[in-house]
Amino acid sequence: MNMNEPTTPIHTLRSQNSAYRPHGSTLRGAEFPPKSSLFEGKFGRMFRTLPAATFSEAALEALGKAMTAEFEEDGPTPETEVDDEENTGIAAGYTYLGQFIDHDLTFDPASSLQKNNDPEALEDFRTPRFDLDSIYGRGPDDQPYLYRDDAVHMLLGRKVTGSAFDQNTRDVLRNIPESGEPARALIGDPRNDENTIVSQLQSTVLRFHNRVVDFLTKRDGSIPKFEKVQQEVRWHYQWLILHDFLPTIIGKETLYSVLPQLKEEADGLCFHSFTPNLKFFKWKEEPFIPVEFAVAAYRFGHSMVRPIYRLNTSNSDRFFIFPVKDKDGKFTDGLTGFKSFPEDRAVDWTLFFYIEDRPKLGSNRIQPAYKIDTSLVNPLGFLPPSVAKDIPSLAERNLKRGLRMGLPSGQAVARLMGIPIIPDEQLLVGKANAADGANNQAITKISSEFSNNAPLWYYILAEAQQEVQKAAQHLPQNPTNEQKDKVNNIPVRLGPVGGRIVGEVFVGLLYGDSHSYLRQYPGWKPIPEFCRNGHFGIAELILQAKESK
Repeated sequence: MNMNEPTTPIHTLRSQNSAYRPHGSTLRGAEFPPKSSLFEGKFGRMFRTLPAATFSEAALEALGKAMTAEFEEDGPTPETEVDDEENTGIAAGYTYLGQFIDHDLTFDPASSLQKNNDPEALEDFRTPRFDLDSIYGRGPDDQPYLYRDDAVHMLLGRKVTGSAFDQNTRDVLRNIPESGEPARALIGDPRNDENTIVSQLQSTVLRFHNRVVDFLTKRDGSIPKFEKVQQEVRWHYQWLILHDFLPTIIGKETLYSVLPQLKEEADGLCFHSFTPNLKFFKWKEEPFIPVEFAVAAYRFGHSMVRPIYRLNTSNSDRFFIFPVKDKDGKFTDGLTGFKSFPEDRAVDWTLFFYIEDRPKLGSNRIQPAYKIDTSLVNPLGFLPPSVAKDIPSLAERNLKRGLRMGLPSGQAVARLMGIPIIPDEQLLVGKANAADGANNQAITKISSEFSNNAPLWYYILAEAQQEVQKAAQHLPQNPTNEQKDKVNNIPVRLGPVGGRIVGEVFVGLLYGDSHSYLRQYPGWKPIPEFCRNGHFGIAELILQAKESK
C-alpha cells in the first residue's frame, strides 16, 4: 500500500448551523474552493485525477424536486399494514448511529473568533478519528463541567419517562437558562442535540462509559484512571463500527474485501496485524476525509430517514422528524433539537434496533429505516427556516454542494474504480418498491445534462436500489401480493461504488490512527460479559448502558 502518493487536500469540515445531516457534515470553507493545489488540510480528494462534473443550477433544482417524495399527512402507513418503503435489512436506529459517527469524525474545535478571522484556510486541529471526541470533549481537565467530581464518570441529565425497556433513561446534561430561553445541551459536541433521537443516543453512550467505569471498579477493586476507561470505551465503539455498523450498511462481502482479516477473525483464525486493502483511499502523511465521502457517499443516510417515528409505546403519538404544516396550516410537533424535550419522550431503543424479538406489525415493532434509494421523505424537502433559510430542500442542497465542491460524476468514479457503469436508462429517480419501481423515470428525462454525467451523491443512491429496481421492472402486469412482497423485502445496502468508498474511508481512518485497537492491539476483544453469543454491537452497548443508573 503506497501511502506516499501526493494528494490534493482541501478545506476542513465545518460544523455550520444545523442543516439536517444524519450523515455527512457540512464542509468548512465549502463556499470557498481552495485557490492553491498546495493547500494541506485534513480533507482532500480520493479521486484527485478526475475532472469536476458540471451541471446547470436549473437541472439540479429539477432533480432535487424529483427526489423529494409527496407529503403524507398521516405518515407512511398505519402500523397495522406493511410499509413498502421500509428497508427490511436496516433498523431505523442505524440512521442516527450513522449521524453520531459522523459527528465524531468531524469534530470541530475551532472557535467562532478563529473562523471569522480566517474562514478559508482554517483546518481542523485534529486528525479525523473514531475516538469519541463528541462524548469526551477536551477531557475532564479542560471541560470539568461534563464530568462528575471524581473526573472519571460522565455527568448525566434528568430522568425521562416513557420507555418500557429502560426505566432509567436519561437526557443529556443541559443548562438552566433564563425564562423563555432554550435549555441547550452541555455535551462534547452540540450537534448531537440536533434531534431527540441522536440526543438520546449521546446520552446512551455517556451511560455506557459510566457502566465501564463501574464494571472495571468492581472487577479490579479500585476506580480506574480516566484514560483507561476512555480507551476501553473507544475500542468497544471501534469494534461496533467494524462488526455491526459497516456490515449493516455496506454488507460483509464489501467489508471483507477492504479488510480481509475480519473474515479470518469471523472464521476463528488468529492473527497479529491488520493489513487493509485500500485501492483508492491513500494519504501522504496522515489520513484525511475525502470530499467524495463527506459530500456524496456518506450522505446515503438522508434517504434512510423516516418521515415519522414512534419514540416509545407509553406515548401514543408518533412524531415527524421536523415540524410540518397540517391541513389547517398549523405546524405539527417534531423532533427538532437544541432544546429540552417533553419528559415523556424517552426513546425506547427496542423500537429502533434489533435488541429483542418483536412482531413485524404493531406499535411495539422494530421500526425499519427507509430504503437507500433516490427518494427523500417530504419533510426533508421543506426544512424549517431555523435549519435552512436559503435552500429548504435537502436534496437540492446536497446536489448543489457537490457542484460547488467540484465532485466528479458517478460514472467517472465507477469507471476509475473498474466497476461497470450503470446505463442511463437504469438510473431512475424515485422509491425502490414494487408499486413505484416500474414507473420511476430515468434521470435523463429530467435533464439531458445528466446523460453519462450523474451527480455522485445521486449515483450512489441509484446504485443501491438497482436490485429492487430491476426486480420491480420484471414483475408481471398484475402481480400477486406474494410477488410484490418479494420485491419489497429485498434488503438495500450501499452498492459497489458507495460501499467501497465508505468501507475504505472507515477502515483507512481506523488503520491510520495509531491509537486504534487495530494498531495497538489487533487481538483485542470486547469485555466478554458485555457480549451476547460472542457478539458486541450497538444492541449490546445499549443493554450495558441500561445497567448504568
